Amino acid sequence: MNTIVLASGNQGKVTEIEGLLAPLGVSVETQSKYDVPDVEETGLTFVENAIIKARNAALHSGLPALADDSGIEVDALNGAPGIYSARFSGEGATDALNNVHLLEQLKNTPEAERIARYQCVLVYMRHAEDPTPIICQGSWEGRILTEPAGDGGFGYDPLFWVESDQCAAAQLTKERKSQLSHRAKALACLLERLQG
Repeated sequence: MNTIVLASGNQGKVTEIEGLLAPLGVSVETQSKYDVPDVEETGLTFVENAIIKARNAALHSGLPALADDSGIEVDALNGAPGIYSARFSGEGATDALNNVHLLEQLKNTPEAERIARYQCVLVYMRHAEDPTPIICQGSWEGRILTEPAGDGGFGYDPLFWVESDQCAAAQLTKERKSQLSHRAKALACLLERLQG
């Protein structure tokens, strides 16, 4: 069985990705199993940061690596928080603080202008020097609510309105979210490319 190192310590992501790659007979391991040090995300785009993380994991593990860089873009904030989604509220940022900060930034923004989307970029590198990594992207359109709803999911899910299901992302079942989400779309693209 082939092993891919995921440039993340997030066991939830490992489980989700491993389930989708199971038909390929691929085992997914977190980078911590190989003592891969964290790397500074100095890129200015999701693509650049995912490449930095995948290359770092491949370099230190000697195995193929997969990295995910994702976040939320809000049109009224010129695409912010974007690549800074996880640390939007500054030093010591948490999901709750980031959500409060986002609501504060949008407090005078009318509902029609609260358009947003989740973005996910996945980068797969066969080795650290891979000149042609596989890059897959998925997006999920929605808008930002004026107050949180639901207690599922993570990140900005309590504020992200899903039009098709008439609820916040945090109110979706895990199964439904994995059909709709930006990460699910990027993973479906990756699966197709790896099978090809």
